[in-house]
Amino acid sequence: MSHRIAAKISGVAGYVPPKVLTNADLEKMVATNDEWIRTRTGIRERHAAEPGTASSHLATEAAKALLAGTRTDPADIDLIVLASVTPDMMFPATACLVQDRIGAKKAWGFDLSAACSGFAYALTVGAQFVGSGAHKKVLVIGSDTMTSILDYTDRATCVLFGDGAGAVLVEPAESGEGILDFTHDIDGSGGQYLYMPGGGSLNPASAETVEKRMHYVHQEGSQVFKYAVRRMAEVAVTLLERNGFTSADLALVVPHQANLRIIRAMQERLGVGDDKVMVNIDKYGNTTAGTIPLGLWDATRQGRLKKGDLVLLVAVGAGYTTGGVLLRWAY
Repeated sequence: MSHRIAAKISGVAGYVPPKVLTNADLEKMVATNDEWIRTRTGIRERHAAEPGTASSHLATEAAKALLAGTRTDPADIDLIVLASVTPDMMFPATACLVQDRIGAKKAWGFDLSAACSGFAYALTVGAQFVGSGAHKKVLVIGSDTMTSILDYTDRATCVLFGDGAGAVLVEPAESGEGILDFTHDIDGSGGQYLYMPGGGSLNPASAETVEKRMHYVHQEGSQVFKYAVRRMAEVAVTLLERNGFTSADLALVVPHQANLRIIRAMQERLGVGDDKVMVNIDKYGNTTAGTIPLGLWDATRQGRLKKGDLVLLVAVGAGYTTGGVLLRWAY
């Protein structure tokens, strides 16, 4: 990948709603238990938005924190790219709601739907606008309120997800720093294994779709697990090899947080230790487009990133979608 101008992440922030839903809480709601959840997923708790709190609200909080932390005037934002599969509504775009709330009066924007790969895709899109010279400040957000589409009678899915948002600022960079490469692909044949059947033009909302519980996440976990284990590792290896790096060069891998076993399988394939892998699924669960920016946010707060570090972002999501971004940390 080449750009006339390099693009970098110059700031990151995250937000999760205050309410915490523990495994013990779920034991009271569905036939499951803490040990079953922890051993199969690595999740101990997750955050859940209160009724009336939507993805735009989470995204707005993350964006405000980012702007404050980077001392960025909202009026200087050129573009907002917001990744989500739980938009506030079909239209207007959630990016429009966020733009208004943060006062980014000169920005245009749009939503992007790529499920758990959404943030990686949105980051790449934002980087293209900076790389082309079209824009100087792009706000990239991953925000999902997954609890709004969970069936709490389905123990296979309701234990997996949480709510959260993360945001990064993408700006021009010096040559050799920032985003070095990306690789993305889709495999539509996997769409049947992770989806929400109701609410779109195929099955618009009706009494029947509600009765059939079609507005919730549907997943065939074993199929998704096998695909994710294989593709997460393949994407990581591809990006490293084609840029002349090995896993020894990596300072940190920030993988999508879907299942701890998937992360560990990728980690074993790469041959990197726990100190080089960001894991926070235990406290957030799977926040879909929010997982990678929340991982970067936690990594910065824990002092695990420094300027010049080689960082790998990698995700697999419904669609199937796959995304990987290789970058030099720039601050």
